Amino acid sequence: MAKNTICVWYDKDAEVAARFYAATFPDSAVGAVIRAPGDYPDGKQGDVLVVEFTVAGIPCIGLNGGPAIKHNEAFSFQIATDTQEETDRYWNAIVGNGGQESECGWCKDKWGLSWQITPRVLSEALSAGGGQAKRAFDAMMTMRKIDIAAIEAARRG
Repeated sequence: MAKNTICVWYDKDAEVAARFYAATFPDSAVGAVIRAPGDYPDGKQGDVLVVEFTVAGIPCIGLNGGPAIKHNEAFSFQIATDTQEETDRYWNAIVGNGGQESECGWCKDKWGLSWQITPRVLSEALSAGGGQAKRAFDAMMTMRKIDIAAIEAARRG
């Protein structure tokens, strides 16, 4: 186990979610699946309690803690993309698997976890500052899934 690991709380589907992430993102995998050694408030002995997994190189633990805690936008995974095809693939995988679109490159998976599917060209434009950052930002504010060609056009003015 890594020294610093992100713990993501799920109602009961940590293993299903981890397997989806591993199938969707490169450098992702499912590791140990740990079962509860006894009954607990939202589960029984033998239920999946903890799942170790990696998402795009980031070590995580999925905890099946029950319905008491819900995800919100205060935590999200940001996935940097290089092409529109890659952006579309990740966006469509998340949204098309019971997720939902949000704005400015954000979406939620079917477990309520937020994702930012962010083309590098957008990050570069915003980092450049000045007029090109403002134009790219204004263009982004009108989008759900980021359109790389529109960001590049806005950046150029």
